[in-house]
Amino acid sequence: MKVRSIALLFVTAIVLTSCASNTTDSTDESGADGGAFPVTIDTEFGAVTIESQPERVVALGWGDAETALALGAQPVGASDWLAFGGDGVGPWAQGLYKDSPELIGTMEPSFEALAALAPDLILDTKSSGDKSRNDPLAKIAPTVGMPVGSDAYLTSLDDQVTSVATALGVPEKGEDLLAQIDAQYAEAKAAHPEFAGKTVTVIAYTSEGWGAYVTGDSRVDFMTELGFVNNPRVQVVPTENFFIPVSEENLDMLDADFVVALPIYMPTTDVTNNALFQQIPAVKDGRFIVLDSDSDISDAFSTNSVLSIPFALEQLVPLIAERVS
Repeated sequence: MKVRSIALLFVTAIVLTSCASNTTDSTDESGADGGAFPVTIDTEFGAVTIESQPERVVALGWGDAETALALGAQPVGASDWLAFGGDGVGPWAQGLYKDSPELIGTMEPSFEALAALAPDLILDTKSSGDKSRNDPLAKIAPTVGMPVGSDAYLTSLDDQVTSVATALGVPEKGEDLLAQIDAQYAEAKAAHPEFAGKTVTVIAYTSEGWGAYVTGDSRVDFMTELGFVNNPRVQVVPTENFFIPVSEENLDMLDADFVVALPIYMPTTDVTNNALFQQIPAVKDGRFIVLDSDSDISDAFSTNSVLSIPFALEQLVPLIAERVS
């Protein structure tokens, strides 16, 4: 993370105000400690006021369920973005649910199934950011969507944790979690000064072809927290998305001091055996890593929650260090 007042690209992404100070020490059935309510959270879709401690939380956005769990809540419904199955969370979060949530869908959640859960709070802080998605959700329950100024799927970790923690009435717990993540990143960065200033390209390969992630995407942010700099040739390309498409004829623009490649629902060999990928200088020199799409490391790297980041730091950083020269 960056300094809180300039969190990534979204310094003004969230403004939080408390409209009352009725503090309680009780713990409700959501699992979160009672806080000061009502609270008002400014989102891309307007101000959202939560009148009292939420008891039935549904977590829909990318990483929202793991964030809520880390803050002590027990979502009754959630989205499983990476198709983990079970409780819809990665192995780093296994066992945190007392009762399994109902899995609602991701890009097109079932509004009927969601309404049947009778939620009093919906978390959707990191998703497509479409009004056509937010409006039906807001009719079901107060919905904390993307922070002001955010783009689709580019809500920063700081903003996500701050939004969710405030909505749950535990802002101090959110600050503590972010401080812990800051400290872990700082420790990893200090242990690997060789990362500092080196350029990196984080590549995706899907059935539609090649792409590269831009600053603000959680995978790039993970690398920059370690001291890397996103590939300038990627970063300079205008985009309103979290990645840019790259044709096979232009794969040379993906070259950097280090390359991370992620096959998305594709065999790893479709990347490693690709002749044009093999011609990228960093790949020819062995300065790259391909993360299997079905690996826990790849999932932790992509999830980028306060629960998955420590796992990714422990498992992925040593693999990067072996290949950076």
